[in-house]
Amino acid sequence: MKHKTNRALSITHTKLSKMDRTNNEEEPPVTSDSDSDSDWAGLTYECLANILARLPLEHRWRAMLLCKSWLLACKDPHLNSRFVLEPKPEYGSAQWWAPELGRRVDSILRSVAEWSEGSLREIRTRNCSNDSLHFVAQRCPNLEVLSIKCCPNVTDASMADIAFRCTMIKELDISYCHEISHESLVLIGKNCPNLTIVKRNMLNLLDPSEHAGIVPEEYLKTCPQDGNSEADAIGKSMPNLKHLELRFSKVTAKGLGLISAGCLKLEYLDVFGCVNLNSRDINNATSELKNLKEIKKPNFYIPRSVFHTEERYGHWRLYDERFQTDIFRI
Repeated sequence: MKHKTNRALSITHTKLSKMDRTNNEEEPPVTSDSDSDSDWAGLTYECLANILARLPLEHRWRAMLLCKSWLLACKDPHLNSRFVLEPKPEYGSAQWWAPELGRRVDSILRSVAEWSEGSLREIRTRNCSNDSLHFVAQRCPNLEVLSIKCCPNVTDASMADIAFRCTMIKELDISYCHEISHESLVLIGKNCPNLTIVKRNMLNLLDPSEHAGIVPEEYLKTCPQDGNSEADAIGKSMPNLKHLELRFSKVTAKGLGLISAGCLKLEYLDVFGCVNLNSRDINNATSELKNLKEIKKPNFYIPRSVFHTEERYGHWRLYDERFQTDIFRI
């Protein structure tokens, strides 16, 4: 059986490589069983599930095109306990910000949530929207990981639904989601007592070259400015937090103090790029965090070209005073 499974898996990869130009649809067209060759005809359902479990989501989605038996196997709840569909670069590519791709991500996520029959526990994706998250909230009460970076169409409305219905969440990543406010952090913190990991990173506006041509220019202008409101929400509603990322947040010493006062179990803190914090602020705020093992401080490496953008960001005199940025100029 093992030899047969490995041979079938090899053939599967070969067939899928020929289908790379196929567009994903909510219900892919299915070929008839008569189109299947003998390599598929003798496979049991268990063997099919074994093969499909080894494929990434995008390959499994295309595998449904092969025959009806593959479609049925792909709908097995055990194969839909994880939804991982995200690009390798942090900000993805310009395509990942396109509305058309967002609709496809929503479509696939809704299908996986339905097929999971409540067993979906992990979501890691980009550019989904309120539509699919409302659906997830209604169908997936056992959700433990929600990572939805770079989702411009996710707002407090769907996050509130998630907070009230998915109370098992342990890890939350809402980095680069500008329409999500501190109100969502409060609701999730109060309703999800198992929450230990929160990632709320912001776009790096200090070096626009990181996302130039990828993130829409208009979206960059909507970056949240009040980091202390979010810090207050985290400190007051997430007492079991162990891992916190706030890269390039606008949080100040006051906000960091609120976090430290309420999150005494914190073990990892990342405030890289937080321009309103200096070493003294960080040391004072975290002095009572006895479990803190690692901290990423806001060290800066600023290209010379960025110093000519004061009219856009208006912070360089402040940076020079607090971080002595002259020593980093190249």
